[in-house]
Amino acid sequence: MILGMKKLTFLVTDKEYAPFIEQLRQLGVVHVVELQAGATSPELQDALALDERFKTALKSMSYAAAAYEKAKKAGDAEALSFEATAAAAPPTELSGLSIVEKLEQLTADEIATRHAIDDADKAIAQLEPFGEFSWDDLRALEADTHCSIHFFRCSPKSFRQQWADEYFATPVAEENKKTYFVTFSSTDSAAVSSQPNIAAEHLTLPEHPLSYYIKEKADQKQRLHDIHQQQLHLALEKRAVVEAAKLQNDDCISLARVQLSHEDVADGVVRLMEGWVKTDDAAEVTSALDAAGIFYEMADPVEGDKVPIEIKNDSYSSLFEPILKMYSLPNYRDLDPTIFFAPFFMLFFGLCMGDAGYGLLILAVSLWLLKAMPDIKAYAKLGCWLGATTMVVGFLTGSFFGIDLSQQDWAFLSPVKHLFINENNYKPFGYAPMMVFSVLIGLVQVLIGMSLAGAKAVKNGGWKYGVGKFSWVTALLSATLLFGLPACGVALPLFLQYVFYALIAVAALGIMFYNNPDKNIFINFGGGLWSIYGMATGLLGDLLSYIRLFALGLTGGVLGGVFNQLAIELTSSLPWLIRWLPMLLILLLGHGINFGLCMISSFVHPMRLTFVEFFKNADFEGGGKAFTPFRKKAA
Repeated sequence: MILGMKKLTFLVTDKEYAPFIEQLRQLGVVHVVELQAGATSPELQDALALDERFKTALKSMSYAAAAYEKAKKAGDAEALSFEATAAAAPPTELSGLSIVEKLEQLTADEIATRHAIDDADKAIAQLEPFGEFSWDDLRALEADTHCSIHFFRCSPKSFRQQWADEYFATPVAEENKKTYFVTFSSTDSAAVSSQPNIAAEHLTLPEHPLSYYIKEKADQKQRLHDIHQQQLHLALEKRAVVEAAKLQNDDCISLARVQLSHEDVADGVVRLMEGWVKTDDAAEVTSALDAAGIFYEMADPVEGDKVPIEIKNDSYSSLFEPILKMYSLPNYRDLDPTIFFAPFFMLFFGLCMGDAGYGLLILAVSLWLLKAMPDIKAYAKLGCWLGATTMVVGFLTGSFFGIDLSQQDWAFLSPVKHLFINENNYKPFGYAPMMVFSVLIGLVQVLIGMSLAGAKAVKNGGWKYGVGKFSWVTALLSATLLFGLPACGVALPLFLQYVFYALIAVAALGIMFYNNPDKNIFINFGGGLWSIYGMATGLLGDLLSYIRLFALGLTGGVLGGVFNQLAIELTSSLPWLIRWLPMLLILLLGHGINFGLCMISSFVHPMRLTFVEFFKNADFEGGGKAFTPFRKKAA
């Protein structure tokens, strides 16, 4: 549900302002409104820039720690060497900002070192075909012989013997389908080298010998190793210090923003501020303000106020709040839809997966995550609910890892085969039972959504604004029971039929003549006709959308069965001694693909039905901004 809020308006003098801000922060329950939209200050800009540096540093620490854990599990020598050096390293005291600066410097050094390694690799690749030689010796040879030495490469087919005759071209090596060779050509009297005129790639080699770059690469690799060790030490030993410093900086950001959240009145002598407090905390805040002698005014929200939102649900419904927030928080005039769509989302997920084996897998993984990763406890609990629901749906429809249980001759299934919900046992109205169920459960959700829309209208405007919406719910529900129950073989007593007809007639009056209480009877009549047209076209489309639940569940089961059949038929000619391995590989690959596709569709399509069909019929507007009280974050 959406928690009630009270609006606070403060008038604070310059003398009272600083102590008042600190008092608000100590209370920690007031959401301060930013009256100067887009306002900034040097302090806020500096704090925001520092926050980005903290985030980058923490992210790099996470990467380093994850890489270390992975290397440690693999028995990597670098990870083991870090443990040895870390145990011998003396403890150091560094501030959070100093650690960030150190990490930034190490990152810059790492980039420079990697560039140096790349440069050394390029130089080695150029020099390796020619081997180790001294440039001083070559230059001395050029001076003594009055010739210039040049380095070339070409394809073996392109090498010409005439180059050897004219320029003493001498092949040195053959690598990567290239011939590397050197030439010797005479120089003129001015000692200017004359480059041979041959059709080959002329190479300009690095200025140092091969051994220099091999040593340079080894030195840079050792430097890179040392950098990684320092980064890892900071990531494992100093993360808490950086996180604490980030919290302190977050406090500076919130304080800077609050200091900009006022308007000057009375020539700047008095400052006007606005805030919101939860109704349950209002008494505590007013007592503190009275004790401090602060002038304030407290009022209930009025239409047009941008009220911050905080929702509170039971332990089950709260698991689905992240799904709601993916769409939007409700605004203050909305009703919190979480508790109403939660069971439907869970059921829709199970219908889309539609396989008890997949549900068992989801449940097992979620139970393991529940114990192994407490940080994602809420998501693991949600997975348990979704997995259990999928198992129930899968057993009801008779599907287990793509196996159609109704078609198996297993003795233990004989007593329950007639209970499976499939076309062999049930075929209401001549259609597949799960398709009919999908449409019916869609109708139930749409009617609940329309009831919420009526409740919202009553909450915001009074009972008369809900008449038109509740009239539609009454008419649709009565018509469904009046005509649907006999179609299912349920005989209705005559008096009950008259009751339903009467309800439909009364609802029709509300639809046609009281759909808009503020307008006259003629506008209401026109609005009623338009409403009937919209309902006739929109409701059918909405209900047909729910057939996707049946279609997706059917598709997943069929694909699972296809992979089972492939595993059997493709290996049927093999002896059992080796047959089990390709069968297992086909099953793992096939069901892995099918499971991944089912997981995607089982999240996407229930969300689509919730966000479009349900929210539309519930008149859910959204657009709420989270309630964020001004409080101290750092300890």
